[in-house]
Amino acid sequence: MRQLRFASFQVKELETSKAFYVSKLGFEIEDSKNPEACLFKSNKGEAMFAIRKPLSNLDNKELGMGISLWFATDEKIEKLYAKLVEKEVVVLGGINETPFGKTIIVEDPDGYKLTFLESKN
Repeated sequence: MRQLRFASFQVKELETSKAFYVSKLGFEIEDSKNPEACLFKSNKGEAMFAIRKPLSNLDNKELGMGISLWFATDEKIEKLYAKLVEKEVVVLGGINETPFGKTIIVEDPDGYKLTFLESKN
């Protein structure tokens, strides 16, 4: 294997999650023809992933455990952090200094962790 081409994860409420990714995080809907899923893109398709209705029963299951998607951002992390807090997005901790650059971690309605990275120059 040499490259991860696509990521998709199951959500409990498709419409709730779709609204979160569009209105709170600013992703664009690439394709919503499938009533079971929604494909998102950012930066003209540079980042693409999907959410979908469950493939199996998720009752009493904790979603998002052990999964974190990382998105690079050209925006200053401090500005992104302020914007997300203003939109009442759950931000886990503050701005982190890592060997790769500055990060913030947010949590979606199903508990999935999304890391936004402002890379070191």
